Amino acid sequence: MPAVLGRAHDRAEELAALADRAGIQVAVAESLTSGQVAAALGAASNSGEWFRGAVVAYSREVKHRVLGVPDGPVVCEAAARAMAEGVRTLFDATLSVGVTGAGGPDPQDGQEPGSVWFAVAVEGRVTATFRLFEGEPAEILDQVVDHAVELLLDAARDLQG
Repeated sequence: MPAVLGRAHDRAEELAALADRAGIQVAVAESLTSGQVAAALGAASNSGEWFRGAVVAYSREVKHRVLGVPDGPVVCEAAARAMAEGVRTLFDATLSVGVTGAGGPDPQDGQEPGSVWFAVAVEGRVTATFRLFEGEPAEILDQVVDHAVELLLDAARDLQG
């Protein structure tokens, strides 16, 4: 297992323990990662108790119709925010992450490969961040998965106080 995915696994296990103790429910909306964030969470301990599920939305139409992403580019802050809040609402989760970006090798929506927007939604509050990752597409995806799980873990820690 690549080192980055090992970190994602370790963070997912930490999230599992925290979510289990605190009664936190987690959901994911992801695009460029093709379900890899959901797979990392689903492989963690007791995931059936705290992981509500995921929407893997490659299609712009699905992003717009299912997750409430506004018309326009889908590799942007507004899309990430809408994805996070849309999946949180859809799955009645305590917190969620939305991930959208250009994984490469080609640009998307005018964004260079490695450009990724993340958003975390927690009960009516959504925060978004942008990261630019370097490497080949597979390396970028590994880094994105790790960062998404890290953001969920940080949000869960904040909720627990």
